[in-house]
Amino acid sequence: MMEPVYTAISAILLFWHAVWDRLVGHADVGGTSWAWVLGIVFLVLTVRIALFPVIIKQVRSQRATQRVQPQVKALQEKHKGDRETLQQELAKLFQEEKVSPFAQFLPMLVQIPVVIGLLHVLRHLRPEVTSEVSRTLYGWTLTQFDSAINAELFTAPLTAGFSTGDLVVKLVAAVLIAIMTVTTYLTTRQMISKSGWATDEPARTVQRIMLYGLPLSLLVSGALFPIGVVLYWVTQNIFALGQQAWILRRYPVVTPPATPPAPKSTVAPPKVGVKPTKIKS
Repeated sequence: MMEPVYTAISAILLFWHAVWDRLVGHADVGGTSWAWVLGIVFLVLTVRIALFPVIIKQVRSQRATQRVQPQVKALQEKHKGDRETLQQELAKLFQEEKVSPFAQFLPMLVQIPVVIGLLHVLRHLRPEVTSEVSRTLYGWTLTQFDSAINAELFTAPLTAGFSTGDLVVKLVAAVLIAIMTVTTYLTTRQMISKSGWATDEPARTVQRIMLYGLPLSLLVSGALFPIGVVLYWVTQNIFALGQQAWILRRYPVVTPPATPPAPKSTVAPPKVGVKPTKIKS
């Protein structure tokens, strides 16, 4: 089922590796195989650019959802205790306003198989894989496979991780995991600082989980990832920070409309010093 994803990830990675290998050759400055490192970086850029229309659709959906929040709350109050009618009215409102509550999750859902695919491909690149059939899976050649399993970042193999490597690998992985954790936190914090904390407690709890829980989970689970996967995540977070800053300027957060002031009385107040005229019966 995931074979097409593994093949697509491999194709993009091998394409960018070939491009950078032609430009920089077998440069190994600083104990780093730059053709492979830049191949992973540009794999991120390719995915992010491909996802850009989906991300814009996500942002528009979020802004539309913010715009109709007063109407949603009014319907919730009106149909309190009648869940079926409320769902029907909300569906009608979202259709009329062209709001898709699920569109905001599309980029995340698309990226999950990409990360899983890259994780699988990098974990497949192991020296102990000796079968020619296995070494040439997903469009790889034997030469590319041998080159990839020896690729390094500051002398740490890209296919090794914090839990499996020596001291150098642990140091490189620890620095990348720390950057991944911090940039994940900053990405969420950037959004919350613009949109503000949710007013209802369930939504606020989700925001707290995204802001604190997700970075902490990556701090722990990052030890299980190969350095190449952590490098992918760090690059994508840095790119996302810049992309999100542009989006927040281009599509500012919608501020809920203020409650209109009470209409002023049209009856003129009595003039000072003038007694009101009595109407004779």
